[in-house]
Amino acid sequence: MRVTCCQGRAWHPILETAFDGRAQSGRAGRTGQRAGQSRRSGWSWASGRAGGHGGGRELGGEDVVAELDAERPARRLAGPVAVFVTAVAFGLSAYVLYWTFRPGAVLPYRMLFLAVVLPLCFLCYRPGRRGREAPGGLDWALAALALAVCLYPVVVFDDFIRRAFAPTALDVAVGAAVALLVLEAVRRTVGWILPAVVIGFFLYAYYGGYLPVEWPIGHRGYDIERIMASFVMGTEGIYGVPLDVAATYIILFTVYGAVLDHSGAGRFFVDVSLAAFRRSRSAPGRTVALAGFLLGTVSGSGVATTVSVGSVAWPILRRAGYPREQAGGVLAAAGIGAILSPPTLGAAAFIIAEYLRVSYLTVLVYATIPTVLYYLGIFLAIEIDARKYGTHAVEIDAPRLWPLLRRFGYHFSSLFVIVILMALGQSPFRAVVYATLLAFALSFLDREHRLTPRRAAGALAAGATGVLPVAVTCAAAGMIVAVVTLTGLGLKASSLIVGASAGALALTAVMCALAVLLLGLAVPVTASFVIAAVIIGPALLDFGVTAAEAYMFIFYYAVLSEVSPPTALSAFAASAITEGNAQRTMWATWKYTLPAFLVPFAFVLTPAGAALLGQGSAGEIAAALGASALAVVALAAATGGWLIGAAGPVERVLCGAAAVLLLVLSPAPAAAGVAALVLALGVHLVRRRSGS
Repeated sequence: MRVTCCQGRAWHPILETAFDGRAQSGRAGRTGQRAGQSRRSGWSWASGRAGGHGGGRELGGEDVVAELDAERPARRLAGPVAVFVTAVAFGLSAYVLYWTFRPGAVLPYRMLFLAVVLPLCFLCYRPGRRGREAPGGLDWALAALALAVCLYPVVVFDDFIRRAFAPTALDVAVGAAVALLVLEAVRRTVGWILPAVVIGFFLYAYYGGYLPVEWPIGHRGYDIERIMASFVMGTEGIYGVPLDVAATYIILFTVYGAVLDHSGAGRFFVDVSLAAFRRSRSAPGRTVALAGFLLGTVSGSGVATTVSVGSVAWPILRRAGYPREQAGGVLAAAGIGAILSPPTLGAAAFIIAEYLRVSYLTVLVYATIPTVLYYLGIFLAIEIDARKYGTHAVEIDAPRLWPLLRRFGYHFSSLFVIVILMALGQSPFRAVVYATLLAFALSFLDREHRLTPRRAAGALAAGATGVLPVAVTCAAAGMIVAVVTLTGLGLKASSLIVGASAGALALTAVMCALAVLLLGLAVPVTASFVIAAVIIGPALLDFGVTAAEAYMFIFYYAVLSEVSPPTALSAFAASAITEGNAQRTMWATWKYTLPAFLVPFAFVLTPAGAALLGQGSAGEIAAALGASALAVVALAAATGGWLIGAAGPVERVLCGAAAVLLLVLSPAPAAAGVAALVLALGVHLVRRRSGS
């Protein structure tokens, strides 16, 4: 047996066959299968080689993800070790599913969850990029130590919790071991930056008493015993809300994504995207946007979705006449779209639900209108680029849409079931489990992808191993939350931000957005959201911004760090596929995603902004949606330089001003914005008639 232990993301069947027909490895439990020609589409699936037929360097799809994603490449285990890891991962998924319907005490559950996750990290991930594939003696020793120190609090649970304010030497030693092992697991899975940040917070907690008294971030200082107690002897540290979210919401959704993936949904989603827009010059770009949205339901990574879509779509975009950089911009924007979109938002959205103590369905409602605006902006940009660059329709050997939907449309049903069950009052845990069971049952309608016992076990194991990087990242983020709570840093940082902005909400919002973007350049999205929520969030709350508005603002900017200069991981991944200029691809991506950067300001700066989160009367929501949609239209014209034809500088400036005025979401500014947009259109028509 040979198994890709974990990539922390869905790796789709569409990546299993190279352009030259050689089989590529797929997701966990799927290695060795041959994809070949899709029986129902005749389409030859791409493996992710950059450039396709076009010469230059070749970079496999997994190589692109491994090189550019926040998560490190996992080992490819074989033999008895692979069987053992698969069995343990399967057991973890089974335990989580059981706990969903037979829940017990929360804290012991989190401890047991980490007791399985942490050893798996040492077996599944190499200590360095060039380490051996098979776990070595050190890996097994670390796994055994992780199991022992994580089980210790469970074995002596009652006494352990009672000693939180007077830990014994053994308690402190165990806490330190757990903390160090979590940091090592994070270093292996997502790199060294997040562990360095955690160590910085630890040093701040320990040495803060030595800071000058007049410094606003100074505190009395805490000893090792107090810090370790806050890390592991309560619900504010490693075993806090972030890990709880990983152990409940996130693992259930990764299991669901794995079951969808193994049942052939990934291939169907690309098929249906290819079939939906068959014969128009903008069809290739639309196909990319739709495929990114659908494939993102089984992938938690913007980079992985970008590469998955790009592997198939770049040859189509090239044949349609897209420049490399513009094609890369479309791919990167589509890649992060699903992380911003219902029904399967990114991991940080689950943390929002826990922090706000609202249902996950409520968070989906918050995200609905921003999602509509995001894709409106992308589709308008695609239409403009199709005209600017003279793209043309491409003949694709794909099935027809309606026969495809009649035969395989059942893959959509589980997505709808999640939302319907939550609307009927079911918890998101049970809703996603029922959706997973439905996806499992429906897999038997397709002989090629039916989930036999062995394949079902592989899917459950893949779901568990897929959560490893997120789980240890959440555990590490919990240590940061513990320090912030212990030292009161959140309120102190809030006062600093408010003071630096001279009491202006607009300037505070800009500073918060920049801070989240900078944080997102260094650490994964989930960690950057947690850190920003506890440190930066209070600054917005001080101005009367509601918690929902503040957390959604932070959420969007944490996700958008994947397409933000100067790193823009999704854009660089797209440029690796298209072999375009990375910097120009990054700026093209920024153009496509610009509405997502501006709309969050509307729901923290304007009184009517809450309507963009679905809060308010039907009339208020409709008015906000109409004004913001018109703002996105104006913004697309300004950034794309196109109205009826190529727009001049005057029209673009007027459209940009119209977009800003409309996003104020107040009657007078909105009227001025409409007037500016009409004026821009009038100037444009006059200029076209005069031939200037």
